[in-house]
Amino acid sequence: MTEALVALLPIATVLVLMLVARWSAVRAGAVGLVVALVLVVFVFPFESLGNDILYGLAGSFAEAIFTALTILWIILPALAIYRLQVETGAVDSLRSGLSELSSDPRLTALVVAWFFALLLEGAAGFGTSAALAAPFLMAIGMAPVAAVVAAMVGHIVGVTFGAVGTPVVPMVTASGLEPVEISSSMALQASTVGWIVPVVTALIIARAYTDLDPQPRALRWGLGLVAAAAFLIPYVLIAMFVGPELPTLGGAIVGGAVVVLLIRRISERNHAAVDPDAPESMSLAKAMAPYLLLVALVLVTRLVPPLQEALQSVQISWSTDDGVFSGTFEPFYHPGTMLFIAFLAGAAIQGARPNQLGGALQGAGKTLVPVGLALVAMLSLARIMVNSDMVASIASAAADAVGGAWPLLAPSVGALGTFVTGSATASNALFSDLQIATAEAVGVDAALILGSQGLGAALGNAIAPHNLIAAAAVVAIAGRENEILRRTLPVVIPLVIAAGAVALVLANL
Repeated sequence: MTEALVALLPIATVLVLMLVARWSAVRAGAVGLVVALVLVVFVFPFESLGNDILYGLAGSFAEAIFTALTILWIILPALAIYRLQVETGAVDSLRSGLSELSSDPRLTALVVAWFFALLLEGAAGFGTSAALAAPFLMAIGMAPVAAVVAAMVGHIVGVTFGAVGTPVVPMVTASGLEPVEISSSMALQASTVGWIVPVVTALIIARAYTDLDPQPRALRWGLGLVAAAAFLIPYVLIAMFVGPELPTLGGAIVGGAVVVLLIRRISERNHAAVDPDAPESMSLAKAMAPYLLLVALVLVTRLVPPLQEALQSVQISWSTDDGVFSGTFEPFYHPGTMLFIAFLAGAAIQGARPNQLGGALQGAGKTLVPVGLALVAMLSLARIMVNSDMVASIASAAADAVGGAWPLLAPSVGALGTFVTGSATASNALFSDLQIATAEAVGVDAALILGSQGLGAALGNAIAPHNLIAAAAVVAIAGRENEILRRTLPVVIPLVIAAGAVALVLANL
């Protein structure tokens, strides 16, 4: 237990510095990394590698840098798309077009933060949802921090199945269970707490529009609950009868269509008079071009098996001679590549000038320097904690301490994994074996515990520092990640606790 508490020090350091001292992620991550390095020397000297500290650190840093580059490949085109949208006037056209959905921008914002973010999560994952939903929310009047918070919270339920079921893959590999067994368990557990998310998102949005008349509580709660049902019903049904590939994507499409129609029915349309002397605005379809192209590209590359296999067959890989450290990048299948194609094609459709195209890329590139440093710091911390068995020590001590009450903590382990690694898929890969072994030891159904792991990992996505770094960078507020974390953490912690309570009840039925 003492060893596990010591292993928690790097994470505790990052949390205290970000939440209490209000440091940026790059500064907090650097200090947390130093703490981890000290622990490696004196407490966790990479025993599985024969106490070869230099080798362990070199491999961990190599994995961190490689992963950071793959994340930056998402951030660069996402930033470039947003900057180009501003340059070409597409943002103004989007703001005008989205306002026609409802005279109340808070209703439109809920559609963007909940359904649009879920659509992108189900189609692309890897941070794409918050990176693209947050600029949309800013386009309809939300402040940058509030926009990021709404986008980060709004998509977390969908992270359970991520990009076409990716987070479930390591669970299937570790357990040998049928994919539908795991997806059914995860979706049912997610639905018991997931209905809270759109309600909380609606509250976040309502508080962001202080210049508007207070939104009726009945409307805010009512629409939030309707949005929850519209997504969660098809989400659960698809997970139970089809499998893990399409619950998030299908739920977002079906639910989004239902809620958009409902808003159109209950809202007063905004029919503002047209100024004949005003310059002609870009059409909504043209303004949406980069995003529509992105969705189309992702759907085609994920849902057409021959094309998917062909794209995934091209890989950039590396590994050490003993295979302990490795990394793989699929350049033609990666969401960053889809974003870059959407950026170029969207620019052509919008008639962007070469100087606008270059300016957008140059501006995005300048932003990557501080973001890249923060990512390397956080990812290095994560890989060192994983490879030196600090994370395993924390999880094992928790399992020994609680015994049969393990289901109560299973989601917390998943959330911890995502906090450290920044990825629900990585968290599931890291902890699935531990969760299965613990489930067998305490006599609990493995599918139930894996569902809890996956749900916790999804919820942790909204507090993972490197996800906050990426989202903040896209809306040009790098260095203010602590403000985002201070607002997402009070949402995530109660949800993780509630998820644990649900799992404990189900385990004792």
